[in-house]
Amino acid sequence: MKVSMSTDTLAQQLGEALQAKGIMMTTAESCTGGGIAAAITDIAGSSAWFDRGFVTYSNAAKHEMLGVDMALIERHGAVSREVAEAMVRGACAASGCGLGVAVTGVAGPGGGSPEKPVGTVWLACYSVAQNKLDCRLLQLDGNRAAVRRQTVVNALEACLTLLEQNPT
Repeated sequence: MKVSMSTDTLAQQLGEALQAKGIMMTTAESCTGGGIAAAITDIAGSSAWFDRGFVTYSNAAKHEMLGVDMALIERHGAVSREVAEAMVRGACAASGCGLGVAVTGVAGPGGGSPEKPVGTVWLACYSVAQNKLDCRLLQLDGNRAAVRRQTVVNALEACLTLLEQNPT
């Protein structure tokens, strides 16, 4: 994946867009282990637009912290559209934030399967005011660090895109 901007630039732009709209955001992360929240909080003044992040690496954490139904995880697997969507909705509900992003995936080097190989990541962004959800499947290349880094970049870009579509 060719990265057009640095995470610092993307996070700065995201912060400016959120502040302009008066929106706070939250993250719900599995495979990135807090990397999205770290990229955001690397920006001075991010407390004006970033409320909190949930690192929900285990299925139990997804259930306990975000309200993801265990039956949903059992039916579709933790790395699925359904779970990513439930994670982001749960993070927004728990935090009261207007924008959320969630990621769940297989960063590797192990844990992959023929159906969900290493580099498979589901990313979901949710705008509460618009009730608009953008969920996408990423198939990323590289080692664990590369998959996690690309996921952070994709998450920041997806949030920016969703905000640009928000007329308010």
